[in-house]
Amino acid sequence: MSTRTMKAVRLHAHGGPDVLRYENAPVPEPGPGEVLVRVYAAAVNPPDRLLRDGLTSVPGADVTVTLPAIPGTDVSGVVEALGPDVDRFAVGDEVFGLLRFPSFAGSAYAEYVAAPAADLARKPAGIDHVHAAGVPMAGLTAWQFLIEVGHDHPSPFQDAPHRPVRLDAGTTVLVNGAAGGVGHFAVQLAKWRGARVVAVASGGHESFLRDLGADRFLDYTQERAEDVVRDVDLVLDAVGGPDSRRFLRTLKRGGSLFPVLPGVFDEAEVAGLGVTVSSAQVRSNGAQLAELGSLLDAGTVRVAIDSTYALEDARAAHERFARGHLRGKIVLTAA
Repeated sequence: MSTRTMKAVRLHAHGGPDVLRYENAPVPEPGPGEVLVRVYAAAVNPPDRLLRDGLTSVPGADVTVTLPAIPGTDVSGVVEALGPDVDRFAVGDEVFGLLRFPSFAGSAYAEYVAAPAADLARKPAGIDHVHAAGVPMAGLTAWQFLIEVGHDHPSPFQDAPHRPVRLDAGTTVLVNGAAGGVGHFAVQLAKWRGARVVAVASGGHESFLRDLGADRFLDYTQERAEDVVRDVDLVLDAVGGPDSRRFLRTLKRGGSLFPVLPGVFDEAEVAGLGVTVSSAQVRSNGAQLAELGSLLDAGTVRVAIDSTYALEDARAAHERFARGHLRGKIVLTAA
């Protein structure tokens, strides 16, 4: 057990943002295949709130977290030490990654984290740690839904494996929740593949989304996409959940609806419309993150940061997260 201590945000009980405690914790020791990362920035993601609220195991995963626990999955930082059997990185390398997902064991809200080397990629040189920390979960979710799943693990949400659809200049993609973390990456990845993109968000985000490449913008406070959009090839619903089925009628026959958060669908309705509904569960993947990193370095994809907070102000960051209407990611800075 390490005798060094660090500052970390820990949960000793479940509840609202007030249960997040900034305190001393042991510096972890990297095990086989792991590196010790000095954390410069860590992003706030929906699973962090779920853990805080009381969920201790991600659906489909076999890892259960016990308290006290350090939330967080997304980090950007510098490699400080190598565990056994690591040859992909060296001390001093700048790295970023989605750690140990699907599980709540990422422990990213801390000054140091022991990270599986396979979950990491080298940080793009052209962006800082704050922006790099905003990429992993949201960027990989968009990538695995739209570009390549990258694994053969079954989804806990459906029996059939998720399969992305071909995106090109003949494809129209509607992105709901387009200004959020997953949504703003989805807009850019669809444009990278040449698709025409319809972005759905609140009115204040129009210029932001058009700047990212959206061809058409819909303000959901003024009009409902299902009332005005037809013949779409693909809907990526970054909001998902119970209301996702309303997008079925925006699709052409043969089209697909990908809800990031699975909803309840009428199988007869889906079959009658001749469309497909499919969801996936994002998983850590350093190799895919490296591909995203190349796009970030080239300026093809950009990261939007909604706001930043010092690690000690994680409670305020979670309060901001709960208010919603985010433009990009909320990031905690640890250095």
